[in-house]
Amino acid sequence: MIQKKLDALAQMMDECRAMPFPRGFRGLDVEDQDMVMLDADTAGYVSRVLKGPLPKPSREGLIRLVGVLEKVHPAISDKYAIKYYTQARDVAVLAAEIEVMRDR
Repeated sequence: MIQKKLDALAQMMDECRAMPFPRGFRGLDVEDQDMVMLDADTAGYVSRVLKGPLPKPSREGLIRLVGVLEKVHPAISDKYAIKYYTQARDVAVLAAEIEVMRDR
């Protein structure tokens, strides 16, 4: 079961990386969050989940990241950026689900 989710996560991450970063979002803060850092943090956590279980502090960081992505999402008005960050949020959520499964 976890392997199927890991395969799905890898595919979703590949799709995310294929999308260009939204124009006008470099250096932009939304809800006091740097949008480039959110993107980088998402990629970092996901790549680490794909390599193996996260240590507890990193797992907690991933959970916080999901919350931040949920917080900024409604404040984004650009249609493409909404799509981009929806995908980032979905990838982070799946990564967090995998970590919960590993913890059982």
